[in-house]
Amino acid sequence: MKVIFVGAGPGDPDLLTVKAQRLLRQCRICVYAGSLVSPEVVGLVPKDAELHDSAAMTLEQIEAVFVSGQQQNTDVIRLHTGDPAIYGAIREQMNVLDRLGIDYEVVPGVSSFQAAAAALKTELTAPEIAQTIILSRTSGRTPMPAKQELAELARTESTLCLFLSVHKLATVADELIPYYGADCPIGVIFRASWPDEMIVEGTLTDIAPKVTEAGITKTAMIIVGPALSRDIPVSKLYHRHFSHGYRSADGSAETSDGAES
Repeated sequence: MKVIFVGAGPGDPDLLTVKAQRLLRQCRICVYAGSLVSPEVVGLVPKDAELHDSAAMTLEQIEAVFVSGQQQNTDVIRLHTGDPAIYGAIREQMNVLDRLGIDYEVVPGVSSFQAAAAALKTELTAPEIAQTIILSRTSGRTPMPAKQELAELARTESTLCLFLSVHKLATVADELIPYYGADCPIGVIFRASWPDEMIVEGTLTDIAPKVTEAGITKTAMIIVGPALSRDIPVSKLYHRHFSHGYRSADGSAETSDGAES
């Protein structure tokens, strides 16, 4: 018996991994984040399986389900939204499992920041502009470490993907303008990949009132950075004068033995 932490993806059931779909269809005990995982994804679980909505559960109550699975010698699926490794609070659950002597594994999922980038039809990296992506959030009831405050991250001028922060969007924009500039592009994606997905785009100057007008107050991803601009340098990857292991500088392909074709 073991506990399997499964990434439910951002919402659209078509974005589940093949392994996640298989595990859900076979599972007998499932603990899922009911406030975040789409009903369509939960609906893959057999109707006669044991379901537990973790939205109102404590860690001790989740532990009790793990113990019950151990007693029944039945695997437990712990279904987390997005990718379990990002703001999934899985380490504390793993520590419980370590104490109980229960084995576990993690099945990754598509994160909401990836679904949000897809919704924007953008790339998060751009040649000579942004080669670094930072996943973070603003401080709330969970404080930020001193060296990871937004202003510190902004100094890098990387592409920022901010979770759990749309309710502080005006403050976020004000803090970023000194580093990114008032005209820096920004996108706010509400419930990326869900049927009611909403996209609001703008600049650091005008994004806050746009999002307020749209009525978005939670469950949204913020993506900001110059890489979101449509006007970016062309990469060298496909340039005819750029050689690499599969193509010579004149554009001809090379075979696996190094011969040109």
